[in-house]
Amino acid sequence: MTQVKKLWPLLTATHRYDKTISTYNRGHGVQIEAPILAYLIETSHGRILYDVGCDYAKINDPVQRARWYDPVEFPMGAPQMSEDQRLPAHFARLGLTPADIDLVFLGHLHFDHAGGLCEVCGAEVHVHGAELEAAKAKADDAYFADDFAGDYRWKIQTDEYDLVPGVRAINTPGHTAGHMSLLIELPQGRPVILAGDAADLTENIDDEIAPGTLWQAREDLAVASIRKLKALARETDGELWPNHDMAFWRGLKQFPEFHS
Repeated sequence: MTQVKKLWPLLTATHRYDKTISTYNRGHGVQIEAPILAYLIETSHGRILYDVGCDYAKINDPVQRARWYDPVEFPMGAPQMSEDQRLPAHFARLGLTPADIDLVFLGHLHFDHAGGLCEVCGAEVHVHGAELEAAKAKADDAYFADDFAGDYRWKIQTDEYDLVPGVRAINTPGHTAGHMSLLIELPQGRPVILAGDAADLTENIDDEIAPGTLWQAREDLAVASIRKLKALARETDGELWPNHDMAFWRGLKQFPEFHS
């Protein structure tokens, strides 16, 4: 029986970029606005956070912004992130603090998913071993080295496993070496499958289009992961949620409302 009680999607920033970042070889010259999300899961065994968004200081401090988002070295540019979108601000609106987060599960270690680790530094941090290795080797430019260089309580994973009853880690490599998605069994509604960046947009799912950034150009691996998630959705009657789709996010319950 599931231990999940509530699920909150948290908008931590927004980012404008060329659509080819999300859809491989499709949409060149088309600018899209993407939400950068984290997900708070309350269970009877504690609170789980899937992804942590960006490092606020790297975006809002002029010196750090110039270093990490140099327009020549990083043409994708910096996201837009306000103080009230930081994780502690979201937690405070629920009467919580970062100390109330028991476990952080990182789908992957790109800057817009792992940068906010500095906000929840006391929690146990789950990540795939291949992902941490690729991040330390800077397999692509979206890994910011000091995002994951702190003294964190790493719990390195390789296999699929249950974080708690009702929350299962799913291996979905392709976008990155050790990307992981999450299956969440809600107490009343249909299960939710957080695709993470295995599928940025609904288009990635419907048309089985790989994300624009790929680990070692493995389009085949990325498409296989999308198909795996779609099969899981059919088997579980689950809802498959893309990760950077603004229209999809606007159709979800808006914070502080929750899914249950």
